Amino acid sequence: MNQLRLGYLYGIGAYLLWGFFPIYLKLLRPAGPVEILAHRIVWSVAFVALLLAAMRHVAFLRTLARRPRALAGIALAAVLIAVNWGTYIYGVNSDRVVETALGYFINPLVSVLFGVVALRERLRPAQWAALGVGALAVAVLTVDYGRLPWLALTLAFSFAGYGLVKKRLGLPAAEGLFVESAVLALPALAYLVWLSTRGDLTFGHVSAGHTALLVLAGAATAIPLLLFAGAANRLPLSTVGMLQYLAPILQLGCGVLIFHEPMPPARLAGFALVWLALLVFTADALHHSRRRPRPTLPGDLALTAPAKGTNHP
Repeated sequence: MNQLRLGYLYGIGAYLLWGFFPIYLKLLRPAGPVEILAHRIVWSVAFVALLLAAMRHVAFLRTLARRPRALAGIALAAVLIAVNWGTYIYGVNSDRVVETALGYFINPLVSVLFGVVALRERLRPAQWAALGVGALAVAVLTVDYGRLPWLALTLAFSFAGYGLVKKRLGLPAAEGLFVESAVLALPALAYLVWLSTRGDLTFGHVSAGHTALLVLAGAATAIPLLLFAGAANRLPLSTVGMLQYLAPILQLGCGVLIFHEPMPPARLAGFALVWLALLVFTADALHHSRRRPRPTLPGDLALTAPAKGTNHP
């Protein structure tokens, strides 16, 4: 099998797993969102530590320990991804899968905005138009929900901020996930111990299947991440940028078709505006990349993390 075809298989595999992730999270109830988040952190550390030990990739820790600025950046990335993960888990388990999908549709547009504000990038007219249509979509959805779609916006802004930090750090996928999860591991373990002392811990008290599913949270986090890294190393960035929309499309399908969440006409109109913004944005990026090949920046098919590392839901 050639490398390009293998890259497509890795990329589609990663986004399929992320797209159907809400089904897995629903199976973790009656565990609450914070307990699920804590288990995801703890078992991610364990899974990736075993993986790195098997690959003999532990020497990077000594190098990283001598880079205090990198350690500070990792701590910030860890906080941002914890906010993202926790918000996503809460959204799924409070029957708001459609709104979580909206967050990941909006995310590339927020990443473009961060490129302008933080990196002082200059946008082309079509990209400004896409941002304007995206802002209009948020306004329409605010009217529909009767409030700001804060859950979607929290997901979009936390993930875009995380991507910006990761872009500066440039850590490989597995190593990045290990260090970020390790930063959060002690608070996560402390929370699980506290739950246990209160008698509210579900781990080991619901069923063997439930306990096994919580343990698998580490693998469920790391495997699509590693598949994505394999795809990003083999595919053009524009192709990876197109594939990234597969996950929120599947999440939206899960919310509407499997969990039967409502999709009234006004909400559908808001989503349609988001899709229009993404269509304008993607068409402009593809047109520009064909005219003058150059490295893709957050303003072009904004992947929210560097090619060697991203942490989706």
